[in-house]
Amino acid sequence: MSWLPDISQLSLTILIPVIMAIGAAFLAIQSVMGLVTEAQTRRIVNKRLQFKERFETTSEAMIELRKARGLDRDGNLSMPLQWFNQLVVRSGLKFQPLKWFGMSAGAGLVAALAYWRFVGGAGPALGIAAGIFLLAPIIGLKIVAGGRMKKMSQQLPDALQIVCRSLEAGHPVATAVALVAREMPDPIGTEFGMAADEVSYGMSLTNAVQRMAVRAGDPDVELFVATVRLQEKTGGNLCELLKANVTTIRERQTMRLKVKAASSEGRASAMILTSAPFIVMAGIHMLRPEFYGEVIDDPLVRVLFPAFFIWLAIGNFVMRKMINFKM
Repeated sequence: MSWLPDISQLSLTILIPVIMAIGAAFLAIQSVMGLVTEAQTRRIVNKRLQFKERFETTSEAMIELRKARGLDRDGNLSMPLQWFNQLVVRSGLKFQPLKWFGMSAGAGLVAALAYWRFVGGAGPALGIAAGIFLLAPIIGLKIVAGGRMKKMSQQLPDALQIVCRSLEAGHPVATAVALVAREMPDPIGTEFGMAADEVSYGMSLTNAVQRMAVRAGDPDVELFVATVRLQEKTGGNLCELLKANVTTIRERQTMRLKVKAASSEGRASAMILTSAPFIVMAGIHMLRPEFYGEVIDDPLVRVLFPAFFIWLAIGNFVMRKMINFKM
C-alpha cells in the first residue's frame, strides 16, 4: 500500500494553508477595525480643536471660529437682525447665507413649477416660491438649533462631572473647563472650548460662561452659569454645587421623557391627521384620475388649494403647541 499518500503529510498540507488563511483574515479584520476606530476618534474631535489644528495660534483659531458661527472678532452678535443671528449661533452651523438661500430658492422654484404644472395659477405659484425662499432657512436653522440644544443638554451632566473631578484633583476652574473642551465632542466641547479660550485671553470666568449660555440657548447651561456666578459672589464649594446641578439636570431630563411619553398619543394623532389627507388624495388619484382631473382647472379650486395648505399649517402649529411642554 505504498502508493497511498501519508495521512499525516496530507493533513499538514491542508492544515497549514487553512491556518495561514485564518491568520490573514484575522489581520484583515483587525486592520478594518483599526481604521473604523481611528475614523470614529477623528469624528469625536470637536470643531474648536479642528480649527486649532489649522492655525498657528489659539487667538487666530478663536477669531475664525467666532466668524464661522456668525459672530464678530470680539464674540458679539454681528448682524442687524439679532434674532436671526442668535438662531445661526445656536445652530452651530458654519455661517453660509448664500448657500442656504440658494438651496431654498431652488426648492421654492421646484415647488412653484410643480404647482403651476399640476394645479395652475401664476400668483399662488409665486407665493409658494417666495414663502419657501424666506421660511426654509429659518425653519431649517430652528430644527438644527433645537437638536443641538437637546444634545447639549444630554452632554452637560457628563461635562459637569468632568469639571467636578478636575476640581477635586486640585485644578482651578479654568483648567477644569479646558479639560471638558479637550475630552468632550460637539456641541458641548466647542462651547466649553470657546469659553476656555476667552478666559485664557483675559476675560473673567463669569463673563465667559455667560457668553457660552447666550451661544447655547439651553436652560440647563444657564443653570450652570448661574451656579458659577453665585459661587463667585458668595463663595462656597463649587464642586458640591455642580454635583447638585447634575442631579437637578438629570431629574429634569427624566421628567421630560415622562412628559414625552405622556404626550405620545397627541403626537401620533398629529402625524396621522397631517398625513391622512395626502394619503387619501393619492389613493383617489391612483384609482380614479378623473376625480380631481375634472375640477382641477376650476378657479375656485385654485383658490382653495393654497388655503388648504395654510389651514393645515395652522392646525399643525396648534397641535404642536398642545403637545410641546417646556420644563
